[in-house]
Amino acid sequence: MRILGLVPARGGSKGIPRKNIRPLAGKPLIAWSIEAARSSRLLDTVVVSTDDAEIAAVARAHGALTPFMRPAELARDDTPGVDPVLHALRQLPEFDAVVLLQPTSPLRVVADIDACIDQAGTLQADCVVSVCEPGRHPAWMYRIDERQRLRPLLEQPAATRRQDLPAVYAANGALYFAKADWLARTRTFMTAETAAFVMPPERSVDLDTLMDWKLAELLLEERLRVDPAAQPTAESQA
Repeated sequence: MRILGLVPARGGSKGIPRKNIRPLAGKPLIAWSIEAARSSRLLDTVVVSTDDAEIAAVARAHGALTPFMRPAELARDDTPGVDPVLHALRQLPEFDAVVLLQPTSPLRVVADIDACIDQAGTLQADCVVSVCEPGRHPAWMYRIDERQRLRPLLEQPAATRRQDLPAVYAANGALYFAKADWLARTRTFMTAETAAFVMPPERSVDLDTLMDWKLAELLLEERLRVDPAAQPTAESQA
């Protein structure tokens, strides 16, 4: 099976302008995902899908391929995330499966990529999505009604300790594996058939805000300070 590593990176960004090529802990944000993907033993090719010439140049400088430019209509704020993936697979029909690696997950490492793909094979799953335990359990979350009163998000007995609650997981945005024909049929990564690949919180930071950016920078700088060549093994998956 030929597997495409796909890094999507459009030029527009509302929260953090030009974030895909903004320096993070010594290199452009997109470089963290490209370099992890290029180290994978299971990805055959690493391609960046972008509508932006500057991003394409940075991607090539860090070893990714840019065999096509993404059409402008697939780079809008409201473009569904799966559409650029399907576009890339149409441009590159020789691939049997794809791993989507969003550049906003720079703490993901090569061991995560390979372990996710291995899990797809072990489970005979057409699709695997990475998840982590959220920082707050939904049992402790509330809505605010029209009278400004707190109403539980979940209708279940209150728990006083986290360990008394059932484990829950949220997609962390780091890894999306799918077989090409399956994705073309479903047009989504999230279905009842989707399997989970669990990642630890310290590698699950998703950069949406400047606060996320600062946290990721601190974690990456600490990783490099402890061991510049540190790459957790598959056995260390949490």
